[in-house]
Amino acid sequence: MSARSIPLVLPCATRRRLLHSLAAGACAVLAAPLRAAPQPVVVLTSYPDEVVSRIEAAFEKAHPGQRLQVVWRMPHDALPYLRQPGQGGVDVYWTASPRNFATLKAEGAWRSLDGLGVDRHGLPAVLGNTPLSDPDGQYLATEMAGYGFAVNPGALARRGVPLPGDWEDLADPRLAGALALPIPARVGFAPVMVEIVLQAYGWERGWALWSEIAGNAVLIDRGSTFVADEVAAGRVAVGLSIDFFAAAAVANGAPLRFLYPRHGGVNPGQIAVTAGAPNPAGAKVFVEFVLSPVGQAILADPDIRKLPVRPAAYASLPADYPNLFELAAAGGYGFDGRLAQPRLGLTAAAFQQQLVVPHAEVAALWRRIHAAEAKPPVGEAARAVAAARRALGAAPLSEIEAADETLRRRFRSRVEGADATALEDVEEQWRRRAAARRAEAARLLAEAGA
Repeated sequence: MSARSIPLVLPCATRRRLLHSLAAGACAVLAAPLRAAPQPVVVLTSYPDEVVSRIEAAFEKAHPGQRLQVVWRMPHDALPYLRQPGQGGVDVYWTASPRNFATLKAEGAWRSLDGLGVDRHGLPAVLGNTPLSDPDGQYLATEMAGYGFAVNPGALARRGVPLPGDWEDLADPRLAGALALPIPARVGFAPVMVEIVLQAYGWERGWALWSEIAGNAVLIDRGSTFVADEVAAGRVAVGLSIDFFAAAAVANGAPLRFLYPRHGGVNPGQIAVTAGAPNPAGAKVFVEFVLSPVGQAILADPDIRKLPVRPAAYASLPADYPNLFELAAAGGYGFDGRLAQPRLGLTAAAFQQQLVVPHAEVAALWRRIHAAEAKPPVGEAARAVAAARRALGAAPLSEIEAADETLRRRFRSRVEGADATALEDVEEQWRRRAAARRAEAARLLAEAGA
């Protein structure tokens, strides 16, 4: 009953009882201790709002006493943020940046999730040959994204090209100028793609294949356009991408499909609790929620469409929902993230000097090689064209050189999307070596009359 609803005329006894009740209630309110607001769980992430807001709402509904405070940082900005005194007050780091997690683990940035009592039951440690979570239990995968090809079936049909089944199909000369390739040194998810091919086909063959694929490609830089947009618009027929970018485009009506190649790889999204977490108890509750069946189902929602890391979650998903655990069981996911992680910066930098900086020249030479091979050449001309192919596809450095820890360390700080402030001397060597090989290829093609 509000004050305005009290009748103006009441019996005396009634008025006394009412006033006594109101006074007692007011005293009780004044005497009650002020309740402190619950300490928030501070989560640093790069996931978009459509992901975070859904998880946040469900988490706070499931745990009414908990509140989230979200800080958004892209991976290259997250490292300095977490290196602040007190780790910026962050409790939980949750994002898709395996290199950041590994780098910060080496710096002692994480608290043991096993020590917090986080239950890992039902969560595989690997997919194929790719680790999903830290074997020491300092960070766990919460979802994963698969690498592959966003394709426009209509654009492919107009070129007479079948749907690509694996990476070598992207070297088809009919795809010249119709393939979108994100620049590995500039686009965060792309360095892993370089490694998938190098591991699947071997170092020398892998670099030769990348050279030919790059010759067909239109390069996509950071902040310019999205691969899926180029494919959906029909400006290219195929784009190298991660599945969730294509899934978002399909959900918005784009006429494209996403294909997982026979030789695949994954990029896990992971979660960790900081060593200096102000609210470790709340952080544990949040980690367990994201990994729970409820949290995994939210990540697989059609509006988000990420791939759960809990295999049991797929039982409730549509039959056509991608299941990389099944693909890995068929033997196509031998990609070793442990081998790739220490050299991602190195191979991305080599790719830049070998195939991106001189891209126009590389593409022109591959057009000449493909045109010559279409005839086909014979005798000395055939040998010259074959030699030109070998020169243009030669690796920028040997696999033994790429295994040198000192060299790897020089490129390790180039995290996702970070710009190099200056070229390393070895990059100048790669550039000069690549230029000499292009000149050799051009000379050989001229000798062959191509």
